[in-house]
Amino acid sequence: MSSRDIIEVPILTRVEGEGGVTIRLRDGVIENVELNIYEPPRLFEALLRGRPLEDTPDITARICGICPVAYQMSSVHALEAALGVQISPTIRRLRRLLYCGEWIESHALHIHLLHAPDFFGAASGIELAQRFPNEIKRGLQLKKFGNRLLEVLGGRAIHPISVRVGGFHRLPSRDEMASLIPHFEWGVQAAVETTRWVAAFSFPDFEQPYEFVSLSHPDEYPMNEGDIVSSHGLHIPVTEYDRHFVEEHVAHSTALHAVRRDQRTPYFLGPLARVNLNRDRLSPTAKRLADEVNFPLHCRNPFQSIIARSLELVHAYEEALAILRDYASVGPLSSEPAYMPYQPKDGSGCAATEAPRGLLFHEYRIDAAGKIVSGRIIPPTSQNQKQIERDVTDYLTGRLLAGATRDDMALDCERLVRTYDPCISCSTHFLKVRWEEPT
Repeated sequence: MSSRDIIEVPILTRVEGEGGVTIRLRDGVIENVELNIYEPPRLFEALLRGRPLEDTPDITARICGICPVAYQMSSVHALEAALGVQISPTIRRLRRLLYCGEWIESHALHIHLLHAPDFFGAASGIELAQRFPNEIKRGLQLKKFGNRLLEVLGGRAIHPISVRVGGFHRLPSRDEMASLIPHFEWGVQAAVETTRWVAAFSFPDFEQPYEFVSLSHPDEYPMNEGDIVSSHGLHIPVTEYDRHFVEEHVAHSTALHAVRRDQRTPYFLGPLARVNLNRDRLSPTAKRLADEVNFPLHCRNPFQSIIARSLELVHAYEEALAILRDYASVGPLSSEPAYMPYQPKDGSGCAATEAPRGLLFHEYRIDAAGKIVSGRIIPPTSQNQKQIERDVTDYLTGRLLAGATRDDMALDCERLVRTYDPCISCSTHFLKVRWEEPT
């Protein structure tokens, strides 16, 4: 028996085509769950070879239309590590500001149009808007201001063009930044109201013993820098990623699965992991709000990821507002360059940043002429895939024991997978569920 539900998001990128879930049962018991992503060869990594390193941010931005900044930031950080480039404090703050814009537009989209409909049995965000017009209108406005920030700082909302190795092609004017302040003052309160709305949803009773993994920085909420930490005690620099994580090919999917290297166990990335591991570094308003809505200190319910995502929406708006106010008041020094100069040299470097969906790892090798020799990109969804399969197995086992119908379980499967906001054809939420049960 199969059930199909389509939620269209107009983005195609590294994970092409449909995501599929195959659930195999034997004697009324779930025997195996497979998440299939029909991914072609990783052409972006091959496309970079032999090109000037300066092309990398613009090329990798095309990997995703919702999170291009994540790919740009990971690529420039990795290349700067290889080149030994030290950026200025102004460039560093503007990069965080650009990342805030991406979190805002991505989180607002997923919360209101892709995830919230599942809590009300709605087939789409359009259907949900008929029941909650004010909430959905507010969500679209929240997303709009995130897009506007990307336009001002990045040159355009989709696939920004201002980012470059060493900094930016141009710095925005004080007036450009000041024009955004009223929108972001509104956005902080609107994001707070959104969090209160979603925190009141009814959540399925389901918890898992996850190993959460994210970046962690001693002084700020993780976004574009930090060490890699986990809820199981891991704390390593990004340069040691390969010592603790590995990608594996699985027979049922052309997409690679990432696991912990020693135990071959899955792990969990994304907003829920970040909030669990870095709650004390949320912005003041987001931290107070987490307590107000009684968000668990160690939340292990994937369906409540929508609350974590909403708290990050508050954080992104509040941090962006602080940077905008500071820049509009002080701005860069008149002599401050938009980017730090460098000389090409042979070397390699890696970096990780926190894409909206979780930790994104990039590694590059360059030659003395400044050409890319090789590149490696490990997106969040490939790292979450194995954990998604385990979640579906455990959750549907409980639903099966409770007497759920096959149609209901197919919908349950889709709803659970959507909590991860996976990049299946770049965040299109389209699953075909196929049941196989011996007669």
